[in-house]
Amino acid sequence: MRPIPESLRGRPFTTGEAAALGVTRRMLEGRRFEAIHPGRGVWAVAEESRDLRFLLRADLLVLPRDAAVSHVTGLQLHGLDIDTSLRHWSTNTPHRRDLRSVTLHRRQAPLRPVDIDGVRVLSAHRCLVDAAIMLSHRDIVRYADALIAADQMTAEGFAHYAWTRHLPGVRRSRANLDLLRERVRSFRETDLRLLLAIAGLPEFEVNLDIFDPRGTHLGCGDLVLPRHRIVLEYDGWYHERSAAQRRKDIARREGLEAEGWLVIVVVSSDLDHPAGLIGRVWRALVSRGHSGPPPRFVPWALEELSRNPKG
Repeated sequence: MRPIPESLRGRPFTTGEAAALGVTRRMLEGRRFEAIHPGRGVWAVAEESRDLRFLLRADLLVLPRDAAVSHVTGLQLHGLDIDTSLRHWSTNTPHRRDLRSVTLHRRQAPLRPVDIDGVRVLSAHRCLVDAAIMLSHRDIVRYADALIAADQMTAEGFAHYAWTRHLPGVRRSRANLDLLRERVRSFRETDLRLLLAIAGLPEFEVNLDIFDPRGTHLGCGDLVLPRHRIVLEYDGWYHERSAAQRRKDIARREGLEAEGWLVIVVVSSDLDHPAGLIGRVWRALVSRGHSGPPPRFVPWALEELSRNPKG
């Protein structure tokens, strides 16, 4: 049996490329190879791992030459950890290509893509605005917070983009501009912050360094209300990576409490019971002298925040 040419491994290739290396159509249709885009002449060696960039390079062998990654797929290339089964591309070319797991968006205005690892992709601003028409308000804020934290954009820059463009997603983007914050380190931190905002509770500062009166650094709190000395700590699965990390977290919390800070630990399941979580935070605020209006829990507001517009 003829060996597979090494230059074909680890990448997608066309029928023509394979033929030039002596790989016949009959060989391609055997068990050692697999069609990535059936009927379009794009192949790969079978049973090799394929990440997003591999699949995007396979798409490029079929799509128009000006195609650029866009929407949620573009956000993935800009560094966001998003799970999606569809790959989104945009093009100025009128010709349509129907491909499995690929959505090709026809755009009229010039795309102006950037290059990431040899793949053309639209800017983070454009990807988020374009994706906004299919995202919940919560996800728009989640992704914007993450892009800001990753230095892919600023809140001011995104606001300017949203207010100076005429694209389908700008209205949903503009509706969330006041909710964007810097230094957010996880989607769950965003979720917790948005829940408190919907309830009308005071706004906590995000990932704030806390010091004692002597200037000793006590730690960085996920959500901090300095005037009431309250810290909300989101204890997600990543805090369970090792026993040493766990001990460090406990010691930090004990140090904060010893200096008079009230630490509220929030776990993932708490966000599934928002009324109870809001009540816990409210009771903590009252215990620290807060005299503002009581929280409001409006289920429809939470549903609207998380509702997919096309769902």
